[in-house]
Amino acid sequence: MNDELLNPGQKGRVVLVSAGPGDPGLITAAGLEYLASADVVVYDALSSPKLLAHVQLDAELIYVGKRGGNHAKTQDEINDILVQKAKSGKLVIRLKGGDAYLFGRGAEELAYLAKHGVDAIALPGVTAGVAAPMMAGIPVTHRKIASTVTLVTGHEDPTKDETAVDYQSLAGLIAKGGTVCFYMGVGRLSLICDVLQSHGLAADTPAALVQWGTTPQQRHIVTNLGKAVTDVEKAGISSPAIILVGQVAAISEPGLDFFTRRPLFGQTILITRTRQQASAFGSQLGYLGADVIEAPTIDIVPPDDWADVDAVIKDVKNYDWLILTSRNGVTAMRDRMAEMKLDARHLAGVKIAAIGSATAESLEDELKIIPDLVPTKFVAESLAAELIAKHDVAGKKMLLLRADIARPALPELLAEAGAQITEHVIYQTKLADGLTDETLLALREKRVDWVTFTSSSTARNMVDLLGSEKDLLKDCKLASIGPITSKTMTDLGLPIDVEASQSDIPGLVAALVDVVKPK
Repeated sequence: MNDELLNPGQKGRVVLVSAGPGDPGLITAAGLEYLASADVVVYDALSSPKLLAHVQLDAELIYVGKRGGNHAKTQDEINDILVQKAKSGKLVIRLKGGDAYLFGRGAEELAYLAKHGVDAIALPGVTAGVAAPMMAGIPVTHRKIASTVTLVTGHEDPTKDETAVDYQSLAGLIAKGGTVCFYMGVGRLSLICDVLQSHGLAADTPAALVQWGTTPQQRHIVTNLGKAVTDVEKAGISSPAIILVGQVAAISEPGLDFFTRRPLFGQTILITRTRQQASAFGSQLGYLGADVIEAPTIDIVPPDDWADVDAVIKDVKNYDWLILTSRNGVTAMRDRMAEMKLDARHLAGVKIAAIGSATAESLEDELKIIPDLVPTKFVAESLAAELIAKHDVAGKKMLLLRADIARPALPELLAEAGAQITEHVIYQTKLADGLTDETLLALREKRVDWVTFTSSSTARNMVDLLGSEKDLLKDCKLASIGPITSKTMTDLGLPIDVEASQSDIPGLVAALVDVVKPK
């Protein structure tokens, strides 16, 4: 959705984006596109903070959340912020949890903006009243059980003389098989249950509560009106939670409770990585149910001087083999070739070797090249052994483009076999500036189940960044991507709880699933 196409020449405006019920993946495609273009993001407590990773680095972030009576900003202040920022020529994204028009102030905000001459639009979102029960295995309607669903605010006191909620009618709908979803009602659960029963519903009428629906912290209980208060206290369910009343709450059919049955659900996994790389690893773990915390420990920076690298890339046809050992190396090579107005045709006639499936995939994705050799084990020694065994390397010219901290094993083994080695640093790895507050807090509060290390440098840098708090890692289980990383971890005094049998991201994911899932 191109904002300029919708509003040619438009300067400042506000887009009210509904972020969905908690899972950052449930924001709409249109909402995500607007978010990525924002100059200013004004966001609430119930919108996932992970969505902010999609915002431009120079965008202004303004938190205005309201929770438990604590308001970062009053509604009047929020309205004024939106008007002022838009009138200064900014694209302002008002990011709200769930659907902005459902039991929220979204419509009021849009009307206020119109009154003050600010152009604004609103995008709908997935609402928790439907999504949270779904992820708990409860469909809010069912062809054989429930044909109606009613969404109700539970924030209002059902016992007061004047109420906008007709509890007698709600009780009648539930008695006929309908479903009622209460938002923001946990604090009034006892009153809601009592009033519904006073209007004729039996104590054994099924009910359910879903806390933090659609997120890795999701919990739910199935109960009834008579026992709900006691069961909620025992389970420790609190806000934010959806209260569901109706026969669908008692449904227990195979396959519906898929969300919490995912193999890594309930596990908090901290992944160490480079600051620049969007984490496909994190996405895979999240898909399998894990609560993922990303801890950038490495910054990837260019070499001090590109002259030597550019020269060998221009003369690459003088080499028999080009060897790339990481995704970062492939990306750097692509960027330098693009800078010199070169494409994949420039590499015609040169054999290419890649360590690991990730490097091979990157070659295919970024340069549209399928490597001639990927070793069966994704380590330098295996690549050298297979090159020597399968190809006559004696006298062959080999160009290695890799990191400044790469181990010497590969060029040494190839040189011993008679290869003529030219090696250049195509990228450098530097220690990241520091760990995020989210990472440190999760470790200090002992909420992290696993810490993963995908290279020796991520392990060394994590220890360096923790400094005197290195012992925080003793409270976690540690996972290694392979034997080289494991050796570094051992040298650092870090115990290894699991090592991937295949030294790549899919192998590490498989190792975690195998050790975590019930046998």
